[in-house]
Amino acid sequence: MTLLAAAVEGWAPGPRTDTAVVAPGPAAAFAALLDRPTPPLADGDPLPPGWHVFIFLDRPATAGLGEDGHPRDGHFLPPVPHRRRMIAGGRLTVTAPLRVGSEVTRTSSLAGCSVRKGRTGPLLLVTVRSEYRADGALLVAEEQDVVYRSQEAGSSPAPAGAGVPAVEGGPAVEVLPDEALLFRFSALTYNAHRIHYDAPYATGVEGHPGLVVHGPLLALLMLEVARRHVPDRSVTSFAHRLVRPAYAGTPVRAAGRFDGDRVELTAGAVGAPASATGTVSLGAAA
Repeated sequence: MTLLAAAVEGWAPGPRTDTAVVAPGPAAAFAALLDRPTPPLADGDPLPPGWHVFIFLDRPATAGLGEDGHPRDGHFLPPVPHRRRMIAGGRLTVTAPLRVGSEVTRTSSLAGCSVRKGRTGPLLLVTVRSEYRADGALLVAEEQDVVYRSQEAGSSPAPAGAGVPAVEGGPAVEVLPDEALLFRFSALTYNAHRIHYDAPYATGVEGHPGLVVHGPLLALLMLEVARRHVPDRSVTSFAHRLVRPAYAGTPVRAAGRFDGDRVELTAGAVGAPASATGTVSLGAAA
C-alpha cells in the first residue's frame, strides 16, 4: 500500500449542506476584473455560467491555515502528509441558472477517492459532487476533481504536464494574468494558496517557474468564449480538464471551435500548448 493510500484508508467524510443568497456584488467584481461591462444583476437575473463559484466560499480563520496558505483541515481535505493541491478539472450540468436574490442550498458529497500513478509519483484524485437547489428544484450539478500529492518543501519539482494543441482561428477571449489580476482573483474567491501570489514560495517550495494561474480562472475564461460569442444561447453542460499550469506574465487565450450545439475549447498561454481543454453544450437562452 502506498503512503497516500494508507493516509486515506477509512477516510469517508459525509455530505455537507450550506445555504447562501445569490448576491450581485461578486459577479460585478469579476466582470470588472475582466474589464467587461457588468451583466444584468437585478433580483431575478441569471448568473452567467460558472459564476456560482463566487457564492459559496470557505472562510477559515487565519490560525487554521497551513504553510501553503490552504486550510490545514477541512471537511473534504484528505489527511495527506505534506499535502500539495492542484485542481484537475470538473463537470457542470445546468438545468436552470442560479438567479440573483434567490436563496440557494448546496449539498456536497465525496464522489470518489483513488490513488493514481503520476509523472512524479503517486497522486490522490478526490472528486466532490455539489448540487445546487432553490425551492427544492435542482438547478446545477457540479463535480470537481482535485489532485493531491505528498511533497516536502523543495523536495521535487511541480509536474508540468504535456499540454495539447490550442484551438486556433475561432472566437477567443484573451487576458494578461499579471500579479495584480491573480491577486484580485484570489481575493474574490477567498483563496490563500500561495502559489498564486507568493513567487518565492511558488518557485522555491512547490517547484513552479513562476506564479500559477488559477485553474478555475482558466475554466471561467473558456466559458466566457461561449457567453460572449453566442449570448442568445445558454450553457447546459461544461466539462473541462486542466493538463498543465499556466504562469503569470504571459497572455492567456481561451478559444472555441463551434459546431452546432457543441463548442470545443482550450485555454493557455499564447504560443504554448493548451493548459486546459473543455467542451460546452448549448441550449436555448435561459
